[in-house]
Amino acid sequence: MRMIAVAMTVILAGCVASITAGGQTLTPAPAQGQADGSIDQVLAQLDQVGKSLKEFSGKVKLVEEDNAMGGDVTHAGTVAFQKKPDGNVRIHVVFDQRIANNVRSADKTEYLLDDRWLYDRNYRAKNEVKREVLKPGQKMDLFKLGEGPFPLPIGQSPAEVHNVFDVSKPAPAKDDVPGAIHLLLKPKSGTDLERKFHSIEVYVDQKTHMPARVITVDKKQQHTSTTDLTDLVLNPPGGLKEADFALPSIDGQAGWQRHVEEMRQ
Repeated sequence: MRMIAVAMTVILAGCVASITAGGQTLTPAPAQGQADGSIDQVLAQLDQVGKSLKEFSGKVKLVEEDNAMGGDVTHAGTVAFQKKPDGNVRIHVVFDQRIANNVRSADKTEYLLDDRWLYDRNYRAKNEVKREVLKPGQKMDLFKLGEGPFPLPIGQSPAEVHNVFDVSKPAPAKDDVPGAIHLLLKPKSGTDLERKFHSIEVYVDQKTHMPARVITVDKKQQHTSTTDLTDLVLNPPGGLKEADFALPSIDGQAGWQRHVEEMRQ
């Protein structure tokens, strides 16, 4: 389930390379170190981006580090996100490459959140789990701090962010994302987020006002996950297609196990 949560969090990551928004190419400034801007200015940028974002697609890279045992694993693939007219969202993440010990291999895992169901497929194990994450008719703001499962400050007012996080700007470092402002979010004591996360870091690109990198550390500081997107297309002309959110058919294929997990009442 931790892997699913991390995979879904990529919908909130922005891009490090060039971005195409509505047909216009936007390239992050090649500045060194952090750009300028107050914390509340940056949070306001994220708030506005969250309110205008309808859909995007791109390439995703997820690096998972085991802080206790050492070592890391990288997953690479694609992501598509769409906010439907009724306010519901759907997200499709496909990881098709795995890199461990400097060895790249084909290893496909796929996640689709649509309506109230989350599909989790592992092609190597030939296993699919269809999980009910919302009750019929129920709607949830997936990005709502303290409510949704993806706790990042997109589409949230600065005041809402400050209610649940202590927000600071770390000192510049050599591995900062060029042209981005680095924010460190520490969940406030006693909040639901404090029981799940030790910290969340967001690098906000000052050309696009989108997150350029997202780093999450779990409560026990045993796992660190870093998410980057490239080749991101925001609100493309003509919109994304049904095929962008379609799972390949596995009907009739030998060896597959399929399970349905309904939400407990």
